Amino acid sequence: MNKAELVEHIASSADLSKAAAARALEATIQAISTTLKKGGTVSLVGFGSFSVAKRAARTGRNPRTGAAIKIKAAKIPKFRPGKALKDAIK
Repeated sequence: MNKAELVEHIASSADLSKAAAARALEATIQAISTTLKKGGTVSLVGFGSFSVAKRAARTGRNPRTGAAIKIKAAKIPKFRPGKALKDAIK
C-alpha cells in the first residue's frame, strides 16, 4: 500500500474527502516527525510506539575497495509494534 492508497482507505473508512484525509495523514506524520526531532516518543496504544535511538560511531568497510571508513554517530527513528498490532497480523 502506498501513500495514495492509504489516503483513499482513510477517506472511505472515515467518510472524509480525499483532500481532508490527505491533510489528516500529513498532520499525523508531521506531528510524529516533530516530536521525534525534539527527542520525544509517540505512543499509540495498541498500535505501537515511535522513538529515537542513538547509533554509536563505528568503523565500516568500503565494499568496493575494502578500505576502512569511519561512520559517524547518528540518531535513527525506531518503531516498536504494540501487542494489538502483533496479534492482528498472526
